[in-house]
Formats: sequence, C-alpha cells, structure tokens
Amino acid sequence: MTQITATYIDHCGSDLSTVNAARVSFGKKSEWEEPFEDCDVSLLRLSKRDTKLINYLAKHRHISPFGHAFASFHVKAPIFVARQLVKHSYLRWNEVSRRYVDDEPEFYTPDVWRGRSEDKKQGSDGVSLWNHGKGTGYRDHEYGVMDDIHDLYNRMVKVGVAPEQARMVLPQSTLTEWIWSGSLDAFSRMCNLRCKEDTQYESRLVADQISTIMQGLYPVSWSALMGET
Repeated sequence: MTQITATYIDHCGSDLSTVNAARVSFGKKSEWEEPFEDCDVSLLRLSKRDTKLINYLAKHRHISPFGHAFASFHVKAPIFVARQLVKHSYLRWNEVSRRYVDDEPEFYTPDVWRGRSEDKKQGSDGVSLWNHGKGTGYRDHEYGVMDDIHDLYNRMVKVGVAPEQARMVLPQSTLTEWIWSGSLDAFSRMCNLRCKEDTQYESRLVADQISTIMQGLYPVSWSALMGET
C-alpha cells in the first residue's frame, strides 16, 4: 500500500522565539540557558522561567507569540484527505496540479475497509464485510476497476487529451502532494483537531507525523499548545 507521508522540509524560529515575542512587550529579551560554556547547540535549553511563561501563554490563549516560528512540510496523501485538510486556516498550501502534470497516477488503497458508524451521520466503526470478500470477488473487483481507470487515463493522455481534462476520470483515492507551511499556532490548531481518535484515520496519519516533528522542533511550545503540560 502506498504510504501517506508528511516530510519535514525546513523551519525557522524556536521556543525562544515565542518567549521573546512575548517579552518584547516589556522591552525584555531572554537567552538560552547553557548547561556549560561553549556547549553543543543541541544542548541549549530554556530557563525554567521561560518554560513557565510559554505554558502560561498557551493556557490563557495568548496565542500571538507562537506565530513567530514556522515550519514547512511536503505531504503526500489521497485527494479525499487533502480536501479535508486544506480547510484549516492560516496554513499556506501549494499543491501539484494535474492541469500541467501527467505523471503516472498513484492510488491509495486501505489495507482494511472500515464499517459505517451506526450512531453518526459520518465516520466509521469497526470493519466492513467488504474485507471478507476476497475469494468471492469483492476486492478483486475493486482492484480491477482501479486498473481500468489507470489504463483509461494513460490512454487518454497518450492520444492527446489535455491533462486538465483527462484528470477528471481519476478517483478521489489518487495520490496528490503539496507543500504545507505555517506557524506554530496554526499547525497546533490543526493537530489538536486531527490527532484525536475520533477523526478520520487517513487524516490522522498526516497530523500525527506533523505533530511528532513539531514536538522535536519546538518541544516546550508544542507540548503547551497541545495541552500536554
């Protein structure tokens, strides 16, 4: 199965950026606390005072200081996942366009088809009987249809149909990719929603990967924004 991935590109700022964005109101500035002189940069850490400040800012929803650190990711996921995630505000999004690109399409197929939830208008629960169809034709038919769509798209492009029209035959399971960039606070809002157990699994895969990376980049700020402190 093709993997859903969120890959780190780059970032700017740090936990100290959040601290100093808040302290500038009083004309103050903090520095990293060094465990010893000329230590490795990776060992630099916030003072307890600055850690306490970040936790206070997050708890009381003083969010603007968290807007001074940014990160960028390359995300690869099915179209139906992308159309959910693009709704989140204040995150910059630039996506590959099949108006111009006619590379070989890739499709996402889940290992397991989930069942429909009985107590929700949307969502899933358990495992669908469709998964038990192997040998009776269910999943064989599924794979056959996807192969036919793949062949149809390639034939259309080969005979000269414009990619911007040929793409119309591709399903929502087609893999797309985009560059996703934003500030600490914007990504935390997305992850606070999408990392929850009751969100769609495929969207959660993207959010969980981003959350793990952000935790490594901004350990104090991210824990505070995600309510882990």
